[in-house]
Amino acid sequence: MKSDDRVAEEIGTYEAKTRLPELIRQVRLGRRFTITNRGEPVAQLVPVQPAAVASASDVIDRFLAFRARHPVKKRVKLRDLIEDGRA
Repeated sequence: MKSDDRVAEEIGTYEAKTRLPELIRQVRLGRRFTITNRGEPVAQLVPVQPAAVASASDVIDRFLAFRARHPVKKRVKLRDLIEDGRA
């Protein structure tokens, strides 16, 4: 079951405020909460999905493809770029 398919427990804003540390611990364990205001859903408290990590070869391939689409017209000295960044 994907995390998006799980049913979120509804909790009112006042209760969410008073129980926030406990709710955060529960979210870390995979639980989901829908925060309501007068019975109307206003926010979701859900676990964060870890960011995908690109492999070094993927990054290099993307960089080389970028360079192929945007060729350098003139030579640039690294020292000049460093100095420009300090300005």
